[in-house]
Amino acid sequence: MSDQNKGATQLVTQAISRMLDEGSAGVLVTFIDLPEPEPTGLRVGSRFLAIESAAYVSSLGAPELDEAVARHAHDFFSAREDARSIKVEEFAAGLSQFHGVHLLFERIQAEPRLVIAGAGHVGAALARLAALVGYRVTLIDDRAEFLSRDLFAAPGEQGINLAVAEDWSGAVREAIGTGRGVSIAIVTRGHKQDEDCLRAAIAANPFYIGMIGSKRRTRIVLDKLRAEGGDEDKLKNVRAPIGLDIGAVSPEEVALAILAEIVAERRGGSGSSLSRWRKNAK
Repeated sequence: MSDQNKGATQLVTQAISRMLDEGSAGVLVTFIDLPEPEPTGLRVGSRFLAIESAAYVSSLGAPELDEAVARHAHDFFSAREDARSIKVEEFAAGLSQFHGVHLLFERIQAEPRLVIAGAGHVGAALARLAALVGYRVTLIDDRAEFLSRDLFAAPGEQGINLAVAEDWSGAVREAIGTGRGVSIAIVTRGHKQDEDCLRAAIAANPFYIGMIGSKRRTRIVLDKLRAEGGDEDKLKNVRAPIGLDIGAVSPEEVALAILAEIVAERRGGSGSSLSRWRKNAK
């Protein structure tokens, strides 16, 4: 590898590290194949980082290609895919000099985070399930005995952060942080705790907010925050009652319904049956 390529690789690596530390996300673009003869200045393995903020790091070897790739990286990121290989002509037909150039687009972001307010049966089950599928989990409760490490002793549960709340609002705000990539499930034991958690969650502006409870109970909480002058758009986006309708009964089934909705929201899924098309086919 040339000194120039080493320098560019180091630049991209450092930028990815900073980006993840800041809670940002981006798209790593790599040359995986070039046509013969190779376009001047392009090399297989060269990398380019497009950051969510629309900035980009390094160069693929041609300014017009950099700009086109950065635009497509934004579209790729919005589509919520993890990876896609694509040729330049598929997104920038006007750049005929680069036709045949094959690029790999990869989403780069920290693991998704889930904050769970309430460590009762549903909250505990949700924490275990979310940790199993790769979420970084923080489980909050004001009852220390519900957060004993002995209750979460399995190898896959060791990474669950157990946070005893002195007050619900402060604990929720601290756990959500910047809100980037964070989902919060409010599954507490009462109206007052729900209100405190939801008020703090809305102010912190995470990616997803859901609250457990019947239609009546959740409506009471939402109406109270609305009467306090809460942001109507944010209140409308609260998933309450939380979860997908799978007919859940047990705490584990309710946890599955909640996590299914969170994953669908993150991945852009509809939450409908994958076999639904067959029922509608003529």
